[in-house]
Amino acid sequence: MKFKKLAAFAACGVLAASLGLAGCSGGASSSSSSSSASSSSAAEEATEVTLLNDGQLTIITSPDYPPFENIENGELEGFEIDLAKAVAEQMGLEPNFVQMQFDTIIPAITAGGQGDVGMSGFSVDPDRAKEIDFTESYYIDDQAVAVMQNSGITEENAATALNAAGMIIAVQTGTTGEAYVQENFPNATVQGYGNSTDCFAAMQSGQANAVCTNLAVVQRMIDTAYGDAQIVLEYATGEEYAAVVAQDNPELTKQINEALKALEENGTIEELTNKWF
Repeated sequence: MKFKKLAAFAACGVLAASLGLAGCSGGASSSSSSSSASSSSAAEEATEVTLLNDGQLTIITSPDYPPFENIENGELEGFEIDLAKAVAEQMGLEPNFVQMQFDTIIPAITAGGQGDVGMSGFSVDPDRAKEIDFTESYYIDDQAVAVMQNSGITEENAATALNAAGMIIAVQTGTTGEAYVQENFPNATVQGYGNSTDCFAAMQSGQANAVCTNLAVVQRMIDTAYGDAQIVLEYATGEEYAAVVAQDNPELTKQINEALKALEENGTIEELTNKWF
């Protein structure tokens, strides 16, 4: 595995220069050695990974999406946090986490200079794929809508009640939950927040009537902090979660995919899934 910042051929070049040779191996003509070195360098460049920091995989995440990523007692935790650590270890790198608001992660990955990969509950989406590359998926989730138990909205009337003028549905900005509400509840008001915790807090305080986000997140929020809320709708959207990588760093996408495949084959992904879901 080659990483661009490790400069694999630097030592070879210095040695050649110090010995007054045209290439790293002796016994060949100058033109032959030069041509061989050029071809080898081109092949090496094609398989190099660009990393923000030597020896580290820098992962951008928004730790407000339990059970995928969250902060507990000042420490990052969650399914994707553990998975990112496992991927980095599989690649022979140290994980380095950078925290950002969810809707700023893809622009940051695209612009470069802030992280190597984004892992933060990203659903594979054709519009997003115009800006970044997705790795292979590692989790499948659905959408769900939660309301307060005393709201009068039930499983029986939710589809109609939520699609009404004056109904406010809280969503995390830039997510598939936001897109889903816009498409399926056109008469309701979509109210965006920076994270799912703020969505639930707004609903509990009466600033919103409902929350729409991924099922695993809704269930975790109800189980751990909002026991006075309930799920009234579930939609089998079959969203695939994957990491996001800059389109100009295809070798990194390839090597993350290889790491994910190895973690699937050795049972690590199944173990983490059972741990967090």
